[in-house]
Amino acid sequence: MCRHLGYVGPPVRVGDMLTLGEHSLRTQAWAPRDMRRGGTINADGFGVAWWRGDSDGTVTVSRYRNPAPIWTDPAVEEVLPQLESWAVLGAVRSATVGMPVERSACAPFTHGRWAFSHNGVVPDWRSVLTSVATEFSVTATELGAGGLFDPAALLEAESATDTATLWVLLRGLLATDVPDGAWSAAPAALRLLVAAVVAHTPDARLNFLLGDGAQLWATTWHHSLSALVTEDFAILSSEPFDDDPRWQSIPDRSLVIARPDHLAVEPLSDPERPAP
Repeated sequence: MCRHLGYVGPPVRVGDMLTLGEHSLRTQAWAPRDMRRGGTINADGFGVAWWRGDSDGTVTVSRYRNPAPIWTDPAVEEVLPQLESWAVLGAVRSATVGMPVERSACAPFTHGRWAFSHNGVVPDWRSVLTSVATEFSVTATELGAGGLFDPAALLEAESATDTATLWVLLRGLLATDVPDGAWSAAPAALRLLVAAVVAHTPDARLNFLLGDGAQLWATTWHHSLSALVTEDFAILSSEPFDDDPRWQSIPDRSLVIARPDHLAVEPLSDPERPAP
């Protein structure tokens, strides 16, 4: 599977967020502690996204990705530490068998102000996610959203992987303007996508991590996640990167909302099986 990390708070050096702590995200690439039978090493690439303010006041997302193992890339220590941002989202990848190892398959995936990563796998993803897209198209049309979820939109995925295709679906949900406005909210979009995928394939592993530069959202569905939230900053990480006692383990089947001085953890329901 993968490991990922999101940060929001005072400006930090982008490269530092990949190497911070004795069990940093970079270390988790070759020595993860809690993969839960989702692989043994994360050597199939990595990426990092960071937010910056432009001269006109708009906020945009920049991104760096490499299909090589993170520990082989000198940019992590020589270039990325020269960049600063108040929000960072990074990921290291363990490619599912049969999926390509290429730069375009590495998270984070970005669009507009959003950045996204996925730790997990969707069995039979081509069939499952096409079915989900078809269902979303019908629902969007019924709600007056203009049939935004044409399954043909899945061809926009950057890579032939489940994660890249999930991102096409999620960014569509985030952009949809339905009458009650529910789909424009990240929590509603994440809940809807998890429920739709699990309804088709209950064995899916769906730890999502989403950021917009001001806040982080995540789901836990069969993989680990921890949170470190203080008055000044918020961090969500697949595994704690140090021994700070303030780290909190997030229960499985949860939706997480985090920003400085705020952490909310809500249960996710399973359409096939009762929540634990």
